[in-house]
Amino acid sequence: MLTNKGTLIPIGGNEDKGIEENEQYTLEFIDDGILYHVVREAGGIDAKIIVIPTASSIPVEVGENYLEAFSTLGCENVTVLDIRSKEDSEKQISIDLIKSADCIMFSGGDQSKITNKIGGTTIHDILLERYKNEEGFVIAGTSAGAMVMANEMIAGGSATESFVKGAVNMYKGLGLIPELVIDTHFIRRGRFGRQSEAVAKHPNLLGIGLAEDTGMIIKNGNECTVIGSGMVIVFDGSKLTHNNEKVLEEGTPMTIANLTVHVLSNGDKYDIKNRKVTVLPIEAPFI
Repeated sequence: MLTNKGTLIPIGGNEDKGIEENEQYTLEFIDDGILYHVVREAGGIDAKIIVIPTASSIPVEVGENYLEAFSTLGCENVTVLDIRSKEDSEKQISIDLIKSADCIMFSGGDQSKITNKIGGTTIHDILLERYKNEEGFVIAGTSAGAMVMANEMIAGGSATESFVKGAVNMYKGLGLIPELVIDTHFIRRGRFGRQSEAVAKHPNLLGIGLAEDTGMIIKNGNECTVIGSGMVIVFDGSKLTHNNEKVLEEGTPMTIANLTVHVLSNGDKYDIKNRKVTVLPIEAPFI
């Protein structure tokens, strides 16, 4: 496994529900506690933060929401980079912003929009290069912005059809951390089944299920620390003794034996390379 000097912070999402269960009426936001960690990892309130709301269907509103959220933490050097096409990803102003940022923050929405408009472009190449080589460079993302960090990316799927083949749709992500498959809103939206299928498809990868208002700080592409108020579910398929995913027809219930599942909470750590959990002592303070 390659060592990366930068820091990833995938976050499980946390929506202001409003009246309607629809993004048109709601704004994706991150609790101050999670954003505090993002700012701290990026170097503090003077860090240059670039918000990319490409995944959202209401990018202007979401961008303004992040400007306000970061402002409450004392950050003044925050810019919204509203990328709506691959052409936008090749503009010099976009390239310059990505090159100069201390932190990139991807919003929630539809993760496929990020890969379609940013994947394979100049700014994607810069993100990969800076994450690999620059200590202190932070890439954070909530919901869709977290899921896109993987190479094998969950693009959608049904929670109601859990544990049948075809419940999960996979797509290529940005490949920042190819060892993982990341899912978000994990507990509230009942996504255990689709993450199980994703790991059955790719048993060499680790499945990470992030609850809302919960994230992981990932250092060196390996050392994970849980932050936030909820839980992180880790799916390890490396010791499966039975996995019939390859031979089943779509819609057929699946069988997976000896799937290892860990439930982690605030302050717990996970070592991706060694597949090892380090649990925070009960008397330790909340981080």
